Amino acid sequence: MENGRNVTEFILLGLTQNPKMQKVIFIVFLALYMVTLAANLLIVVTITTSHALGSPIYLLLARLFLIDTIYSSSSAPKLITDSLYEKKVISFNGCMTQVYAERIFGGTELILLIVMACDRHVANCKPLHYMTVMNRKLCIIFVIVTWTGGFLHTTIQILFTIWLPFYGCNIIDHFMCDLYPLLNLVCMDTHSRGLFVVANCDFICLLTFLLLLVSYVVILHSLKNHSLEGRHKSLSTCISHIVVVILSFLPCIFVYLRPVITLPIDKAVAIFYTMVSPLLNPLINTLRSTEIKNAMRNLWNQKVNLHNK
Repeated sequence: MENGRNVTEFILLGLTQNPKMQKVIFIVFLALYMVTLAANLLIVVTITTSHALGSPIYLLLARLFLIDTIYSSSSAPKLITDSLYEKKVISFNGCMTQVYAERIFGGTELILLIVMACDRHVANCKPLHYMTVMNRKLCIIFVIVTWTGGFLHTTIQILFTIWLPFYGCNIIDHFMCDLYPLLNLVCMDTHSRGLFVVANCDFICLLTFLLLLVSYVVILHSLKNHSLEGRHKSLSTCISHIVVVILSFLPCIFVYLRPVITLPIDKAVAIFYTMVSPLLNPLINTLRSTEIKNAMRNLWNQKVNLHNK
């Protein structure tokens, strides 16, 4: 037995066992995934190539959309390809790799949202000092902190999971590997492990979510001192960020802030935060940002001009 286990692979039950519905799932989620990749990468390219989008908030947004792209790719391709097969199998190492990828990119994104809230606080409460405070060096430090935090958060959880005793049952009633479905297969009392997952993930997630909401309330309150035009611009940006925070944090809180049990609705929630939310994030920020829309228009015009020449 290796690593205290004899399970070398897991069988995923997926979203449905109906062959006709699996074909529908393949078409729908392939289209959804391709649109997600196109939308996120388009904005990342737009921000990185546009001189007009040199503000720190756009640099942070580019990293958010890049993380969304990779995060969605940690589970979507497996779901799409599995819909073509009756038996959906993933190796033990592949399962742990998928869990690690989901956790590190999901955790890094949540920390990045905290950094973006700090950026908005400085931009609205100390606008005259914004470029001085949010300088390039500080932005690089913030990026390092987000990845370090995501790495530590994920590594601790995966080390507690990979050595657990998996014997016999290897059927996961899900379309991907996740901590709670895996803990339900462990041949030991996982109550303490479940409490650790909740403490390490959702208590922190819930506390951070509440702090973020309070910070945005403070930011919105500070807008009363701005001009009408400045207030409208800041309000538009803050509302976009608040919506992204809600879309990112609430599914995490719902799934993990409870005992180690799995519910039928967990699959729908997982679809939302792994595929729908990464698509909505760039749309929400793009539709409400005149600067990004203008930069995308200029980028398109440049490509058209080069093609004509």
